[in-house]
Amino acid sequence: MNRVRCRLSVSRRLVLAIVAVPALLAGCAGQPPPARNVNLSGYSAAFREGYLDGCDSARAARRRDERRYQQDADYMMGWNDGRSACSKSK
Repeated sequence: MNRVRCRLSVSRRLVLAIVAVPALLAGCAGQPPPARNVNLSGYSAAFREGYLDGCDSARAARRRDERRYQQDADYMMGWNDGRSACSKSK
């Protein structure tokens, strides 16, 4: 009787592992590496802020400080680079 319970217990664990592990891994599959997590330490604050806003714009609703985009070349370049990089990683 104990052997039957032991076998069932092992079988249930095996089935659970066979079903659960691929299901957990499938949750991570297909998700591109985030282009938002790049090293921007050598760039100006305006470029970094523009890059993050551009990246957010590529993934969701447009986010851009229009005044800065028109008047600040660093912000504009950062925004364009961020949007481009994050659009490719979708």
